[in-house]
Amino acid sequence: MIRVIIADDQKILREGLKTIINMEKDIEVCSLAENGQEAYDMSLKYKPDVVLMDIKMPLLNGVEATKKIKSRIPTIKIIVLTTFNDDEYIFDALKFGASGYLLKETTPEGIIEAIRTVHHGGALIQPDVAVKVLDKFSQMAKGDKDIHIDERVKLLTRRELAICRLVGEGKSNKEMSEELFLSEGTIKNHITNILNKLELRDRTQLAVFTIKNNI
Repeated sequence: MIRVIIADDQKILREGLKTIINMEKDIEVCSLAENGQEAYDMSLKYKPDVVLMDIKMPLLNGVEATKKIKSRIPTIKIIVLTTFNDDEYIFDALKFGASGYLLKETTPEGIIEAIRTVHHGGALIQPDVAVKVLDKFSQMAKGDKDIHIDERVKLLTRRELAICRLVGEGKSNKEMSEELFLSEGTIKNHITNILNKLELRDRTQLAVFTIKNNI
């Protein structure tokens, strides 16, 4: 059973999400929080698998709560759920360890999928903000010395690391094949192997993983 905390200052949204999530056989809501401080306190108390975290909340906002929770219990996965499509929020939430960034207009099915995805080690960012995330991370992470490096990076060969960098730059298989002097089929096979090693679902997740880990 995947245990979830919902943190949002709007009661109707908290209760609505709780009702929807509790309909799933493999997911249950173990607590609700109306501000970032409560989200932090409840996370320490219940040790959930996933926290759905609003950005704009009183006492402690979602970015600050994410930082505090991840510093105490790194295994908790956090999905930032917000109406604010803002570069700084996106960057800071992911920098401090959030595994996903979704807009509140996401369908219930999308939120359920996101919970399962991050619980199983994946990252999930909606396509309409993914490009902005990667661009911001690419610019700011270069001089950031505090970014946590995922242990899975050590599983990759030198060739696979090179391919990751190109995926992070948004290069197509054709562009990568020309740059690395490999066939497109070989590039495709390498990417499949990388995704399997890192337990990622697709190229978007791989691009985010690459930028987050400063590969």
